[in-house]
Amino acid sequence: MSFDIIKGMATTLKNIGKKPTTVSYPEEERELPARFRGLHVLHRYENGLERCVGCYLCAGACPADAIYIEAEENTEEKRVSPGERYAKVFDVNLLRCIFCGYCEAACPTGAITLEHEYKLAAYFPEDMVYHKEQLLEPEGQATVGSSAVWFEPPPPEAAQPVPQERHVFDGAQASAAAVGLGDLPTREPVLLIDEEQDEDRRKFQYHEDREDV
Repeated sequence: MSFDIIKGMATTLKNIGKKPTTVSYPEEERELPARFRGLHVLHRYENGLERCVGCYLCAGACPADAIYIEAEENTEEKRVSPGERYAKVFDVNLLRCIFCGYCEAACPTGAITLEHEYKLAAYFPEDMVYHKEQLLEPEGQATVGSSAVWFEPPPPEAAQPVPQERHVFDGAQASAAAVGLGDLPTREPVLLIDEEQDEDRRKFQYHEDREDV
C-alpha cells in the first residue's frame, strides 16, 4: 500500500513543474485547426444570392439524416438563388449531426460548410434544431468558408470554367465535380508505358461450373 502511495507521489512530483495542458475556459480558448468542423454555415454569392439551390444532395449524403430541406421555385419577381430552386426550409438537427462533413463534400455549389463555432449547448432539445435563418450568412457577406482549406487548387495549366471563380453559376461547361467547386484537383491520366505489361489483366472469368448467360 505504502509503495503505491510513493509511486503516486512520484508521478505528481514528476509533473508538478510542467506547463498545464488545460486552459481556463471560457476566459481562455484554444486556437482551432483550420479544418475544424463546427456549426454549419450557408453561404451567399457576392451578388447577394444564396448558393443553395435546393438540390437535396447534402440531405441525401448525411449518414445521420440530420438535414431537412423544403425547396421552392425561383421566380423573376422573387429570385433567391441563381438556380431554378432555392431552399425555403433548411434545418439541421445538431442532436443527430455527427459533424462528418459529408454535406460539405456533396454540395455542388459550395453552399454549406462546417465552421469554427462549437458553443452549441442548449437547455431544450428543440433549440438544437438550427433553421435557415440561423445558418445563413447575413446580407452583404459572401465567403467560401472552410472550402478554401479542404479543397486543393488544381494545376495552373488546368482551365476551370466554374462558378466558384466567377461567384455566380453561369451554366459554363464543366465536369460534374467542377460545378461550383472548380478548385477540386483534376484527375491525372494514367499513361501506359509498356502496353503489354500494363494491359488490364483483370478479365472477368467465369467459373467452370457457371453457364454463360
